[in-house]
Amino acid sequence: MYRYDQFDRQFVTERVAEFRDQVARRLSGELTEDEFKPLRLMNGVYLQLHAYMLRIAIPYGSLTPRQLRRLAEIARRWDRGYGHFTTRQNLQFHWIKLKDVPDILSALAEVEMHAIQTSGNCIRNVSADHYAGAAADEIADPRVYAEILRQWSALHPEFSFLPRKFKIAVSAAADDRAAIQIHDIGLEVKRNEAGEIGFGVFVGGGLGRSPFIAKKLRDFLPEAELLSYCEAILRVYNMYGRRDNKFKARVKILLHEAGQEEISRQVEAEYAAIRAQGRLTLPQAEIDRIRAYFAPPAFEDLPARSATLDAALASDEGLARFVERNLAAHKQPGYGVVTISLKAIGAVPGDVTAEQMEAIADIAERYSAGDLRVSHEQNLVLPHVKLDDLPTVYALLQKAGLETPNAGLISDIICCPGLDYCSLANARSIPLAQRIAERFGDLERQTLIGDLKIKISGCINACGHHHVGHIGILGVDRKGEEFYQITLGGSGDQNASLGEIVGKGFSSAEVVDVIETIVDTYLARRQGPEETFLACFRRVGEAPFREALYATAA
Repeated sequence: MYRYDQFDRQFVTERVAEFRDQVARRLSGELTEDEFKPLRLMNGVYLQLHAYMLRIAIPYGSLTPRQLRRLAEIARRWDRGYGHFTTRQNLQFHWIKLKDVPDILSALAEVEMHAIQTSGNCIRNVSADHYAGAAADEIADPRVYAEILRQWSALHPEFSFLPRKFKIAVSAAADDRAAIQIHDIGLEVKRNEAGEIGFGVFVGGGLGRSPFIAKKLRDFLPEAELLSYCEAILRVYNMYGRRDNKFKARVKILLHEAGQEEISRQVEAEYAAIRAQGRLTLPQAEIDRIRAYFAPPAFEDLPARSATLDAALASDEGLARFVERNLAAHKQPGYGVVTISLKAIGAVPGDVTAEQMEAIADIAERYSAGDLRVSHEQNLVLPHVKLDDLPTVYALLQKAGLETPNAGLISDIICCPGLDYCSLANARSIPLAQRIAERFGDLERQTLIGDLKIKISGCINACGHHHVGHIGILGVDRKGEEFYQITLGGSGDQNASLGEIVGKGFSSAEVVDVIETIVDTYLARRQGPEETFLACFRRVGEAPFREALYATAA
């Protein structure tokens, strides 16, 4: 994992001191809220419905136990005893007091964390595959390139005031677990026929008011040209992106309106000019230096199967269910990648208490080589667990109330904070997610249904990624009442697609029954248990689901 150098420490410390002075001036009345707003947003501080919210950057989703313990301490001391993990691999505290923010930022700086560029019209937290460095299907560790991009983009003077926020994601496996095609820039790490590392480059993805799946501008960009090409894309966007209308200011709109061919021409011309200067070509020595930060832990030489785990599975049904859903293949024999679901039935998706954070930190320190990850699906990951240790890890997770075996199932719901917190939201997301999870809480029923991703957003800004949910739910305001629009067939993986709107909006009281109707229609139409919901929908189309929903409404 990347460690701060002297520059990082000095810079973050100076930023905290600067913001401490700005907060003091706001509290004294020297600064108005309008004057203070851009300053607080530069430090990740939002003013929500009931309190200030602080969004903390977790670059490419990587955390250490020490950092997670510090987040637990902050939750207990300055918030209400919990934090909320987001779809951007960040963590948010929703109940902080403005006067405490400088002390919180100072506490974060001590463990190499900050909130810089988690808001504003800049390059946001670079996200990556949460199985990075561990996944059996990985081509290379995407964190290396995410860290290079982080260093390049941090307070980049040319890109600190873009037309709108800008998001980058990196994936390096056959299964896209970073949703790269719904980002402004999505990078697919790959190898060419000669075995050289490079990138497929996607541009112009994004959700919100005008959702788009990204277009591929480059099938193979050489590894050394990563920054040159990304800088070219940002320059074109910064020059031509609209600033007169924030709803049309994202690069996806620029690409849509100008056309892929024209934007590609502009980017290639800018790229050629940058290359001619030669200043952004990545030296191999620098790539190797960053790669050294992400050297794998000292794995033991273990057999691929664990006799200890096999014996425990035979006698512990709960462990067997957990392993079936929450364990992924590791590149190293004898190890596994463990998902810690933050979606217990009735829980708030993405929320974790201070006590649970401390328990997870302890488990990661002892059983996962001191490594933790945050997924964009609002769960946590232990990337390096010995199969021999899985029974013990499961028992410790049980003790902390974190043993829910539902990764990828219908109750593993992505959900934004919604109207319970957010001043932009039109409807509540959290209570709806809880009610759906409770309706489908029976694990045997969830297993029968199989892989199914429900994603809920409380407004059109789509922080819950509803557009790419197999079942997407969007909260809307209809004459002061909360209604929900349903989309079907979305996906954020390597076969990305936007969901289709099905039927009219439904009231809060109707939505759970609507989801049940959709699921029942799928079960009646699927060609055996192997056909997933998404595969079935793509085969039969929306008509059977629309008919079932209209019949129910009638």
